[in-house]
Amino acid sequence: MSAEQKTLKHDTAAAAEREASLPEHFLNRELSLLEFNKRVLAQAADTRLPLLERLRFLCISCTNLDEFFEIRVSGLKQREEIGTSPPGPDQRTAQQVMELVSAEAHQLVAAQYEELNQRMLPALAQAGIRFLRRNDWTAAQREWLHAHFVNQILPVLTPLTLDPARPFPQILNKSLNFIVALRGRDVYGRRRHRGLVQAPRSLPRLIEVPADLDGSGDEDYVFLSSIIHEFVEELFPGLNIDGCYQFRVTRNGDLYVDDEEVEDLIRALEGELAASRYGAAVRLEVAAECTDELSTFLLDHFELTPNDLYRVNGPVNLNRLSMVADTSPRDELKYQPFTPNIPDALIQADNLFDALQKKDVLLHHPFQSFVPVIDLLASAAADPDVLAIKQTLYRTGPDSPIVDQLVAAARAGKEVTVVVELMARSDEAANIDLSSRLQEAGAHVVFGVIGYKTHAKILLIVRRENDALVRYAHLGTGNYHPKTTRLYTDYGLLTSRDAICEEVHNVFMQLTSLTDQQGHKLLLTSPFKLHKKLLSYIRRERRNALAGKPARIMAKVNGLVEPRIITALYAAARAGVQIDLIVRGICILRPGVPGLSENIRVRSIVGRFLEHSRIYYFHNDGEETLLLSSADWMERNFFRRVEVAFPVRRKSHIERVRNDLQLYLDDTAEAWALQSDGSYERVAKPDGAEPISAQSTLLARYSAPL
Repeated sequence: MSAEQKTLKHDTAAAAEREASLPEHFLNRELSLLEFNKRVLAQAADTRLPLLERLRFLCISCTNLDEFFEIRVSGLKQREEIGTSPPGPDQRTAQQVMELVSAEAHQLVAAQYEELNQRMLPALAQAGIRFLRRNDWTAAQREWLHAHFVNQILPVLTPLTLDPARPFPQILNKSLNFIVALRGRDVYGRRRHRGLVQAPRSLPRLIEVPADLDGSGDEDYVFLSSIIHEFVEELFPGLNIDGCYQFRVTRNGDLYVDDEEVEDLIRALEGELAASRYGAAVRLEVAAECTDELSTFLLDHFELTPNDLYRVNGPVNLNRLSMVADTSPRDELKYQPFTPNIPDALIQADNLFDALQKKDVLLHHPFQSFVPVIDLLASAAADPDVLAIKQTLYRTGPDSPIVDQLVAAARAGKEVTVVVELMARSDEAANIDLSSRLQEAGAHVVFGVIGYKTHAKILLIVRRENDALVRYAHLGTGNYHPKTTRLYTDYGLLTSRDAICEEVHNVFMQLTSLTDQQGHKLLLTSPFKLHKKLLSYIRRERRNALAGKPARIMAKVNGLVEPRIITALYAAARAGVQIDLIVRGICILRPGVPGLSENIRVRSIVGRFLEHSRIYYFHNDGEETLLLSSADWMERNFFRRVEVAFPVRRKSHIERVRNDLQLYLDDTAEAWALQSDGSYERVAKPDGAEPISAQSTLLARYSAPL
C-alpha cells in the first residue's frame, strides 16, 4: 500500500470518528457510576441469592457510595469552585452534573434504606438474626446493655458541650457522631443548648447480645448508636436531653502529592493520609428525625448546602452490618464454599519450573487457584539456582504470603526488586508498611514513577539452568492479593517463553532506570503504545468490515470512558463491525443509537464475584488478536498509569478465553443491558429456558464444592 493510500485511509477513519464525537453521543461518567451502584443494590433485593450475601451487597452499595462522594463528588465540587475546568465529553458543566448527581444519589440512598427496613431486616428476623431497636429490648437485655455501656463504652467517650471555650471539634471522615439538644444550666450556672458525642473508632459498631437473655436462641445485635442514644443522659448529668441524633460527615478523600515539589514520597504520602481524614466536607448524613434547626446548624458548620444533606432512616453507615455477614455462623445463608481448581499440568509436574518449560499455563481466578503463583514465588525464594526476582505490587492485603516469600528470598541473598505503588487508593498505609518490611529484609524497593501509577501486574524470576540464565514470568489482570483472588475474576499467564520474558525484563528496566526500553513486539504498555495500538486494532476491524470481510470486537473491562476509543468504536460499528462489550462499571458509550451504534451491545455482569479481568479480542479476518491486560479503557489507564497488555498466543488458550467471553454475553442470570439513555435493564431469559449464569457455569466447570 502506498503512502498516499495509507494517508487516505487514516483521514477517512479520522473523519468518521470526528463525526461520532458529538457531546450527545456520550453518557455522563458520574451518572454511569451511580447506575452501577444501583445494580449492586439490586443484588440485595434479589431473593434468589442467599440472605447474608444480599446483606453483603447492601453494605457494598454503601461503601461504593462513600467512595463516590470522597472522590467523584469532591472532584466535582472542586471544579465548581474553580469554574474553569473543561467539561467531560458530554459537555455538561460541573454544576449541571452536581445537580443531577444530587438527585440520583438521594434516590439511591432512599432505596438503600427502603431495602433495609422493608425487606432485609424482616427477612433476617424471620431467619433468626435480629437487630434490636431500643423499644424492643426486654428488661434483661436493657440491664445487660446498660452494664455494657457503663463498663465498655462510657469510659472511652468524651461528651462536649459547645461554647466559645469548647468550639466544634474536628470530625473524622465517616466517623460516628451525635449532636445533642440540651436544656438547662451546667455546673457553672451557664445555659447549655447543644452537646456533641464522638464515638471512637475503637468501639465496635455492632454489639451481639447474649442469646440466653430472652431464651429465643436468635442472633441478636444492637447498634452502638442505639446504646449511646438510650443512655446519653448519663453523659450530661444535670441537663435535660431534648434530642440526640447520629450524624456522619463524608470528606474529600483524594490524596494529592505535588510531583514537582516532593522529595520524599513516603513522608509526603504519610502527611496526605493524615490530612485526608479532615478534608473538605462533601456530604452530611443525619438521622431522619433530626430537627431542622440542628441539621441547619451542622450544614452551616461544615459549609454544606441543603443538597448535601441526607436524612436516613437507620444507621448512618450501613456498612456496619457487614460484620454480621462476615462472622455469622449461619453458613446456610451464605454462598456455598468451593475449592478452586489447579491445572493437571502443574499437579503432575515435579516442580513448577519444569512444568512451565513445557508449556504456558493460563489461570482463570477464582475458578482456578491462585496458589500456583504463590508456590512459584515460594519455590523461587527457596531455590539456590534462582538469582533474582522482580515484581510489581499494587494491592497485596495485610499478612501477604506474596510479601512473605519476597522477604524470604531477600534474606536468602537473592536479588529482589519490588516496584511498590504507594498511591493505591485505600491501601497507601499498608503499602508503606510492606515497603519498610521489604527494605529491612534487603530488597530493592522502588516507588514506581512519580505522576504515573504503576498498575501493571508482572512477576519475573531469573534462574540458572545448565550454565544459562532462564527467565520465568507471571502476567495478570488482577492484583497479587490472595484474598481478592477468591472474590474477583481475573486471568493470569505463567510462562517461560523467551520473547515475553525478555519484554517483561525490559518493563522492569524502564521502571527502575527510567530509560527508554521500548521496541516491544508482544507487550503493549501505557503510557506509551497501548492506546495507539488499540485504536489501530479497532480501525483494522473497520477496514475489514468495509471490505466485506468478517469483523468483530469483544472486550471486557471495568470502565469505558476514553473518548477516542469510543469514537473509534462508533466508526467501526457504523461500518458494520459487530461489537460486544462487557463493562462492569462506568460506561459513557451510548449503544443502540440509530445510525451510530446499532451494532454495539453493552453488558454488565454483577454477581457473586467482582468481574475484574480485562480482555481485548479482535477477529482480524480470522487471525485472531487476543490480549489480557491490567488496563481499563479509561484516560488514566492509557496516559497516567504504567499498564501492560499481553498476548494470548496458544490456540487452545485463545479459544478458551473467547468461549468465556461468549458465555458472559449469553448470561441471562446476572447480566444487565445498557440502554441508549444510560439506564440498565436486566437481560431476560427466553421463555421456558433455564437462566444462564456465566459465573456459576465456570465455577462448576473448574471447581468442586467442598
